[in-house]
Amino acid sequence: MTSVSGVRGIVGESLTPETIIKYVSIFGQKNKGQAIIVGGDPRVSSRFIRPIVTGTLMAAGCRVINIGVSPTPTVEIAVKKLKAAGGIAITASHNPMEWNGLKFIGKDGMFLPEREIFTLFQEADQRKRHYTAWQELGNEEHYEKAVEDHLELIYRLPYLEIEKIRKKKYKVALDCVNGAGGVIIPRLLADFGCEVISLNTEPTGEFAHSPEPIPQNLVDLAVAVKKNKADMGIAVDPDVDRMAMISNEGNPLGEEYTLALAVKFLLGKKLGHVVVNLSTSRVIDEIAQYYNVLLFKTKVGEINVSQRMKEVEAVIGGEGNGGVILPEVHPGRDAATGIALILQALTEFNGTLSQLKQSLPQYYILKDKENIRNIDSDKVIDHFSEKFKNEQLDLTDGLRIDRADSWIHLRKSNTEPIIRIIVESRTPEISWRILQEVKEEIHKLPTS
Repeated sequence: MTSVSGVRGIVGESLTPETIIKYVSIFGQKNKGQAIIVGGDPRVSSRFIRPIVTGTLMAAGCRVINIGVSPTPTVEIAVKKLKAAGGIAITASHNPMEWNGLKFIGKDGMFLPEREIFTLFQEADQRKRHYTAWQELGNEEHYEKAVEDHLELIYRLPYLEIEKIRKKKYKVALDCVNGAGGVIIPRLLADFGCEVISLNTEPTGEFAHSPEPIPQNLVDLAVAVKKNKADMGIAVDPDVDRMAMISNEGNPLGEEYTLALAVKFLLGKKLGHVVVNLSTSRVIDEIAQYYNVLLFKTKVGEINVSQRMKEVEAVIGGEGNGGVILPEVHPGRDAATGIALILQALTEFNGTLSQLKQSLPQYYILKDKENIRNIDSDKVIDHFSEKFKNEQLDLTDGLRIDRADSWIHLRKSNTEPIIRIIVESRTPEISWRILQEVKEEIHKLPTS
């Protein structure tokens, strides 16, 4: 399965050694004679995938810098820090253990742009692979300071008053789902003087539960917050580019409020443009309006947000799935940076996390998908475009319908016969009703 995010599949089925070599060899050929950073999360299948990736790159004549188990943002930062030609993060992000994948990074420390990544896929399908002669083979070296470099960039942020955070002595329940978060988030929290209640913080790659940091997967974390009377719970996904929080009352804040809290804090320090994707909560719209700054919206996908941020010189951005992008650290989603900003925000607020969330506009978002196996996805988009033609419509990425009190985003999948549906309104009841109405209407459409 290929997308703007890279290559991803089920190990032994859609992701095999042959598949890995197919894409990595082309990436290597394009960067022959140059350095490539290799890192990624610790999922079990990486034990065989990492040697294939590094070996294929060396066979293509690349110098491999292996940074070991590491968050995706750490790989991106290492590319810039070590002046490499690019990088590969071995990860399937929030997908379950049976999945793995490859995220391709350019020399600017960002994912390859949409046009460039799809060109790579096309060449992998059509172009003959060439490997170097023995005297031109690349070599492999190890770099052990990548996580330290990442943390140092965060600690240098002028907005952070680390001593003030330390004095709060926050008690934090932490769930890293036994992913790459275990190599960075406990250290970050310890450096901020937090008492950490650890859940699944060993980077074994054997996920303790479904790894996406959404409320239904964070039940144990919520229990740990209440049981230990913690100030908050923090959950990150396996490659640590997304994070979600549990309030001091044991209630999930929802991923949307990760970005909202970070944006509200940052704009209070530094005014400037904000960029998010089209599936992001309207909370951000209201925050941008409050600070009288411009808000730009892009197609879903980190690289789409990152590129737009670079174009408009945005001060902060991200995606509503818990991904915070702060260009002062690096131009990609980064859970560690998000945690640091929110800890500082909470310290200055001088109240509880629950109270801090309540200080923001309150919206309720629902995300679902509907099977359209016998329905043309374009007809679904056309139908709702016509139905809501008098509302504000955006066709940049599927169809987003903005109404006075709610919005709907419909996106077709390029890999499955489904329509993704996101709905948000002021109350959970209204959001649920709108979602059901949309799904029922899809069912009534004529089949092909």
